[in-house]
Amino acid sequence: MVALFAAGAVLVACSDGTVQSQADGKGGGIGGAQQAPKEKPRPMDVELATSDPRASGGVVAAGDRDAVYNYSPTVMRDGGELKLWWCSQYGSAQPPGDDVLYARSSSLDGPFTGPSGGGPAAVFSGAPGGFDGMHTCDPSVIKVGSTYYMYYTGAAGDHALGNSIGLATSPDGLTWTRAAGGKPIIGPSHDVHRDNVYGAGQPSAVYLDGWFYVLFTDTTAKGAGWNGAGQFLLRAKDAAFTRNVETMGEQGFLAKPTTTSPRTRSLVDAFSSDLMWVGSLDAFVIAHETEKGTTLTFWTRDFSAQPYRQALIPGVWKEGPGLVRRPDGHAPLSSGDVCDRVPFDVVRATVIGGAGAPTDLKHFGLDVRGSGACANEARIRTSFEGVAMPSPQRTIDLVADGALVRVDRRSVAAALAGEVLNQRLKVVDHLPTAARLSAGARMVHAPGRGFGVVLDGKLFALPDGGAAALNDSAVEKIADQAWDGFPVGFSLAG
Repeated sequence: MVALFAAGAVLVACSDGTVQSQADGKGGGIGGAQQAPKEKPRPMDVELATSDPRASGGVVAAGDRDAVYNYSPTVMRDGGELKLWWCSQYGSAQPPGDDVLYARSSSLDGPFTGPSGGGPAAVFSGAPGGFDGMHTCDPSVIKVGSTYYMYYTGAAGDHALGNSIGLATSPDGLTWTRAAGGKPIIGPSHDVHRDNVYGAGQPSAVYLDGWFYVLFTDTTAKGAGWNGAGQFLLRAKDAAFTRNVETMGEQGFLAKPTTTSPRTRSLVDAFSSDLMWVGSLDAFVIAHETEKGTTLTFWTRDFSAQPYRQALIPGVWKEGPGLVRRPDGHAPLSSGDVCDRVPFDVVRATVIGGAGAPTDLKHFGLDVRGSGACANEARIRTSFEGVAMPSPQRTIDLVADGALVRVDRRSVAAALAGEVLNQRLKVVDHLPTAARLSAGARMVHAPGRGFGVVLDGKLFALPDGGAAALNDSAVEKIADQAWDGFPVGFSLAG
């Protein structure tokens, strides 16, 4: 089992909440815009109040048949449905080894059932002859546009340094196709060889500002601890990390030629963590296990400083947490006070079962208070980026790049948004309306640029072509030069 080495480890976050050196990544404004020179520096090390602790009364999800372990979940809140993928094993799912199971529920406290209402389904298993020929484990699933992306740990066997990270895509979260020709997209850096010979794995993915971020373990990284613990970060403009790859180092994000370049900076001293962007806090959060539960460590958008003190979701654990996230890997809004509260919920394995492996997935959570999500215009833009809601004109307003895009069809807005609300938030009423996406609007595709929609003569980027059919729009093929000739709008996803 490719992630078993982390079970039972007691780890303490390496950060003490002090300001780190300035990174080279984007600043903290909407869409990564730099702060105005005269703006006061953002407060750091702010303590957030917590309230409403919660925990499920029992196990919320488990494989049936002969599944003897269940761990490393990824949890997606997609509309009114919760989707859960995790690592387990079915004897009927060949070849023998770790499998990724899938189930869904309307409640975090379960029960999570399979696609047809019965037991969870094995939706992804090893590919004989590939780097993941025996094991597929530790899934992290996000959805961008109409495509699901699953980052996972793969191994051909149990040999030393056999773990690497792969990518698979799906139109529905059930049927998966390996990307990158079935080859790993992230491997061990081999900076240092330690007693822990796990390699690279346990990925967590987020999509933000057109970048795919992946946080992961690499026991061979220079920046890892004596026991191989550490969390390293890459980002790229394409999901398979084939171009524009950047590595997080001491001076921020730096362009690197490969995804196995030396890794010198670990963001937390941990195994098996989960990453999430929290717009309401204008910060990333890393959830990782420490002695008394799941610790939440916060970072600014460029990972240069820690704006909030750590928070703790208490309770028992035996293997890493899966944060409840929107499809794009962002934090969902509070169902209560969106201007003050942020819900943090995790699912994690809580016991070591009879097979000597983590199992018994349970739900734990709490709210943090005092987010200041509506404190000023800049915070409002960041807090509600990617959120769609009814407009006064019986259409749907999508918050994108600090403005409103009025979308005729709810299904199209849902394909582009990270979260769709049934009621309008008054706090966005003052945002400017940038464009209207009408049914049948002109959509284009350039081979070297991607998909876009033309609105009022400007070209707005789309994550893929999935919205075209929903919008009754034909996709027109154009040359890259024609794409570059359009006045530039902004991205309508992420």
